[in-house]
Amino acid sequence: MDIIKSIEHEQLKNKIPDLKIGDTVRVHVRIKEGNKERIQVFEGIIIKKQGGGVNATFTVRRISYGVGVEKTFLIHSPLVEKVEVVRVGKARRAKLYYLRDRVGKAAKTKEKVGARIETKEITIKEELVPGESDIQETEEMVEAPEEELAVEKPQEEELVVEEAPKTEAEKDEKAAEETEKK
Repeated sequence: MDIIKSIEHEQLKNKIPDLKIGDTVRVHVRIKEGNKERIQVFEGIIIKKQGGGVNATFTVRRISYGVGVEKTFLIHSPLVEKVEVVRVGKARRAKLYYLRDRVGKAAKTKEKVGARIETKEITIKEELVPGESDIQETEEMVEAPEEELAVEKPQEEELVVEEAPKTEAEKDEKAAEETEKK
């Protein structure tokens, strides 16, 4: 792997949300003001997704006090706490730029009929259990002296094969024979 790709691979999140164009999402973003940190929620419709790898982004649009506001978020950014899907939208285009010209209810996408809101996550990197890579299985062969091998061999038991009883009387006779043996 290249040095650049290995560094980028370290920066990727392990699991990212499964986002689709037209979905209404709630993005929880960590904001730092002075020495305080807080989480701000931005809710809107995903109008585009672009890029790949570390540079993958998605743009969310909402109408705030009659003004359209669009924010672009990096999917793998540590500032994006979580993205939750509020509503599954029906979109037939990759980019929903036409929503910029719409006002009011027309600025929304239709909801998919019968769609369930699921929080699917795509696994990018597999997580290793801590210490799992440190453990290596090793098998060692220890040879015992030949004298001990001869003593330790268990004797094989004789197997007696009997036919299964077919009537009640035969069952009773076999049960009686077994009790006599004991």
